[in-house]
Amino acid sequence: MKNIATLLLAALPCSLIYAADQPNILFILADDMRNDSMGCAGHPIIQTPVLDKLANQGVRFENGFVTTSICMASRACIFTGMTETGHGYTGGRGGNPPKNPVLVEDVDTSFPTLLRADGYRTGFFGKQHVTFQEGKEAMDRMFDDYEVIFRRPFFKKQPDGSLRHTAELIGDRSVEFLQKQDSKEPFLLYMSFNIGHAEDGDKRPGIGHFPWPKAVDGMYEDIQPDDPRLSDPKFFDVLPEFLQDSMNRKRFYWRWDTLEKYTINMRAYFRMMTGMDRVIGRVVETLEKKGMVDNTVIIFTADNGYYMGDRGLAGKWSHFEQSLRVPMIIYDPRQPVKNRRRVVDPMALNIDLTATMLELAGLDIPDKYQGWSLMPILEGEKPADWRSDFYCEHLLNTQSIPKWRGVRGTRYTYAKYFEQKPPFEFLHDLEKDPDQYQNLATSPEYADILKSMRQKTLDYEKAYTRPQVQAYKQELAAQAEKK
Repeated sequence: MKNIATLLLAALPCSLIYAADQPNILFILADDMRNDSMGCAGHPIIQTPVLDKLANQGVRFENGFVTTSICMASRACIFTGMTETGHGYTGGRGGNPPKNPVLVEDVDTSFPTLLRADGYRTGFFGKQHVTFQEGKEAMDRMFDDYEVIFRRPFFKKQPDGSLRHTAELIGDRSVEFLQKQDSKEPFLLYMSFNIGHAEDGDKRPGIGHFPWPKAVDGMYEDIQPDDPRLSDPKFFDVLPEFLQDSMNRKRFYWRWDTLEKYTINMRAYFRMMTGMDRVIGRVVETLEKKGMVDNTVIIFTADNGYYMGDRGLAGKWSHFEQSLRVPMIIYDPRQPVKNRRRVVDPMALNIDLTATMLELAGLDIPDKYQGWSLMPILEGEKPADWRSDFYCEHLLNTQSIPKWRGVRGTRYTYAKYFEQKPPFEFLHDLEKDPDQYQNLATSPEYADILKSMRQKTLDYEKAYTRPQVQAYKQELAAQAEKK
């Protein structure tokens, strides 16, 4: 039986008249980039002039977060508008049928599917990294034109024998997509970068684990990066043993534990960021040449934060601010100037962007979505009932990264690492201790706060758990038992 979105697409008349106020949408997703890794966010070294201009002429969300800090699940959150608990995809691949994929019905209500059904021409280029129940057919239904461009290696051999960086290839395909675009129909262009993920398989000393586009060769070579702000050993020493022994520490030894490795890899990471910024600039310039820039909303964010040596850690995955915080910029040239050129502080989540894109296009937001549209904030409002906390989690099934779930509030952060024996809890008072050095979970003074945050976590988990996902997992378990 055909799904609803497929029937809608088949029913679209060739002469569809598009709403005059439907904007084009350029959605740009970076990898492993925390909120402060841009010039406009105060980074003293990284040069990101294109992103800075978008932020200065648009709206930058100072408190942008992901609900799960890992590329796989976070990207599924964006596709579906739901938390990891909601869509059920925790990461990993393989299996027939796949073990915990994004379900067909959630592809039906993904933002690319709904925009395409409404007449948008949709394109996707770059890192996909999500397992769908229906496999490749999911991408076929969501996008008119797409190419999955993954690292491993970052440099791809071209027909003429030359090597081209994945970021440049994403830029090439994005420009081609725009050049074919009819200005009378709206489009969604999704640029999904592998920058700034490390090439984890290459641990050679002195090389740099962050391959950058050749256009930025030599940049930052005379820069000596500052030590991580939270480099004092006390931040690592206070961690429980299961975090000290986790993948966060293992990868720290890969790239940050000596001055030489730290310097080489930070310079390489800086080049990556600037190289990505230049590719984005090529695409924005194409919009300008095509006369489309005045009706194109540009959204930029990242799939998770990044430690870069803070707390003696590498990677992401855990509940600390460096892991959960991401950059978030929305540039809507149609908004009056009074609504733009702002830095705003309401909590904004990766799952909010999905709902926001649908509202930008004038579409209804599915009831199943667990994020909120950011349109009221973009339009200059300060909603009195805006969220004061959000549910966050990490559920990937691997021994080297401990699972947890919790709530990040405006003042308190709570996390329960529930597979430890006994379970281990964190409670941080962000007002008194913004660096999250102290764990207050055993403090009698905070007993009532701890109880409240525990209950909020349980309430969120219950509210976001969907019977469809549970039923699929039970079905797979029954099939495995029969085998």
